[in-house]
Amino acid sequence: MSWLKNRDLKQLLRLAPLALMLVFPFLGSLYHLVNQPTDKVYSLVTPLDQATPFIKYFALPYGVWIFYIYVCLVYFFFRDRPSYYRSLLVYTICALTCYGVYLVFQTTVPRPEVIGNDPFSQLTRFIYNRDQPFNCFPSIHCFSSYMVMRMIWKSPARNRLNVTLISGMSLLIIASTLFMKQHVIMDVIGAIAIVEIYSFLFFKVPALYRNKAASQHREFQA
Repeated sequence: MSWLKNRDLKQLLRLAPLALMLVFPFLGSLYHLVNQPTDKVYSLVTPLDQATPFIKYFALPYGVWIFYIYVCLVYFFFRDRPSYYRSLLVYTICALTCYGVYLVFQTTVPRPEVIGNDPFSQLTRFIYNRDQPFNCFPSIHCFSSYMVMRMIWKSPARNRLNVTLISGMSLLIIASTLFMKQHVIMDVIGAIAIVEIYSFLFFKVPALYRNKAASQHREFQA
């Protein structure tokens, strides 16, 4: 019995880092605090955004976004632990950055009138009612979807199947933000930019520093 208890305890300890995902409800509560209209609201709508059609069927990938991010993180936890920790770090910093931008530069996107009682129309209305048409730049949907796609590209656990699945779903969610009229192109660009900036600062710069230090150490020994 004691052996079984020790084994169960070890299994629980191995799974303990999954508790770090509790940062998501905390960040979600912060989002609701900033998802309110302010005195000045800007528009980043371009002619290309105006020409982009509203397609209600994209409500499905848009709606499953957060569950998709959870699945990707759990996958990284079991297959590539460093990518799990990196994803949580990048997500948290990017989300907080978005909230800061929302407080000083709030943007909005005009929404179409949704007609019909089919499941996709109902889901679209649910999404519109749940999320106010503010706080669009940068897009949280887009930065997080791009983040997990970028992580799998760099992961030692990558293979043709997981790269195809994660890249395909991430691109579908990013496209859904435009076809759902929840975001505009600049929101997507801003989302990708902050992921790249923080990935460079948190991962690329330290790696360059370590490589330089290692090179200097080898030269000194020689």
